[in-house]
Amino acid sequence: MPADLNRVTLIGRLTRDPELRHSRSGDAIASLRIAVNGRARDEGGQWVDKPNFFDVSVFGRQAETVANYMAKGRRIGIDGRLQWREWEAQDGTKRQSVDVVANDIFFLDNRGDAEGGGGGWSAQAAPASPGGDLPVDTSDLSSPAPAPAGDDDIPF
Repeated sequence: MPADLNRVTLIGRLTRDPELRHSRSGDAIASLRIAVNGRARDEGGQWVDKPNFFDVSVFGRQAETVANYMAKGRRIGIDGRLQWREWEAQDGTKRQSVDVVANDIFFLDNRGDAEGGGGGWSAQAAPASPGGDLPVDTSDLSSPAPAPAGDDDIPF
């Protein structure tokens, strides 16, 4: 019997600055929202961009890197998996969502170049736990986050 496959690869632009937070155990978690444009014909036969929006979670040291170097409008590549979740809202209704959990992040813009360009750089993810929810190696998370870098300190 073949194994199941859960993998997604997206290239888009950040719709807002990454939000960095830490779990109770100190693990870094960055929340991103990206827009990925598709093209379709409108009723008049003209090609128009149709955006799709995706919520992305990034864990560990990679989350800190994304929070330090990425900003709204920047082009980003994401390789990861889909994760379904369900919760109860404050008004008592059941909500559900499918989000992307990033394994690898690729910075596709140069710093300050929100309109595109080369200079891609990859931030590799920590190995996932057997359940796939959190990174296993969190030893680097206890160190303080690096100070914002000048243009000469950018890793790409």
